Amino acid sequence: MPLKQGYSRKSISANIRTEQRAGYGRKQAVAIALNVARKAARKAIRSGTHSRAAKRAARFYKG
Repeated sequence: MPLKQGYSRKSISANIRTEQRAGYGRKQAVAIALNVARKAARKAIRSGTHSRAAKRAARFYKG
């Protein structure tokens, strides 16, 4: 199942659950979900459809 493209807590949690059910370990599932969230936040900033939350998310989810 594809991962949700978003940077909200709800989409991150759903992505973590999806990855754990796919057989990944907890730490790796979190890393994958945060990477997807970071990319989604950066995409929102680039396209100009962002809010303050996207800027915060892009900084927060940075490795």
